[in-house]
Amino acid sequence: MTHKTKAIILKTTKYGETSLVVTAFTELFGVQTYMVNGVRSSKQASAKANYFQPGSILEMVVYHHEQKTMQRIKEFKFAYLYQYIFSDVIKNSIALFMVELLNKCLKQPESNTDLYNFCEDALQQLDVAPKKTTANFPLFFALHLPHFFGFKMIDNYDNENTFFDLHEGVFCTEQPVHANFLSGYGSYTTSQLLKAQHPTELEIFNLNKDARRLLLHKYEAYYSYHIQEFGQLKTLMVLGEVL
Repeated sequence: MTHKTKAIILKTTKYGETSLVVTAFTELFGVQTYMVNGVRSSKQASAKANYFQPGSILEMVVYHHEQKTMQRIKEFKFAYLYQYIFSDVIKNSIALFMVELLNKCLKQPESNTDLYNFCEDALQQLDVAPKKTTANFPLFFALHLPHFFGFKMIDNYDNENTFFDLHEGVFCTEQPVHANFLSGYGSYTTSQLLKAQHPTELEIFNLNKDARRLLLHKYEAYYSYHIQEFGQLKTLMVLGEVL
């Protein structure tokens, strides 16, 4: 039986001489693995492989069997054609960061329409975002993604709660006994970023590259504490350079 679904491509691996193994976050079925045959055998076929770049948003007709770990794709086309993400180095690096972070969080093949819509919209907003908004985009995405996985950060910052505990995800009055916390400017900025409900609000934040790098590494520690075997984000080093 076939189903029509949109999907965000998370990862693509070459298989054999002509095929790809594709991991995708689908609107209907959550994260799924697909075998795509015959997309690397000729120039015409290789053009089809470009559809499966990480971050691509596709509309697909797929065969889906609950008992199978690998599915197949019958038809595919772009659901949204990027203007800049695949050609702009900075936007592409941010998109790859978002995809890697999402991929590390998705542990179960369960449908989550709200999460899918958030990620699809975020990628589309990144594609057309102005320069200042673009630079702050990774922070926005990293702070708001946990809401969908049950470890949402709580914005209770005030004159007394000025330390952000990266284990508990809340602001507190006293410095935590562990090293994973933010204080001062980093804590205040995190609170302000949590208040931003849409990427268009990011343009008001005047952050330098060192501040962004520090915050992103601290947020990585937050994910590591809450997601088993999270490891390290490979895209974070690249992001630190291009931002």
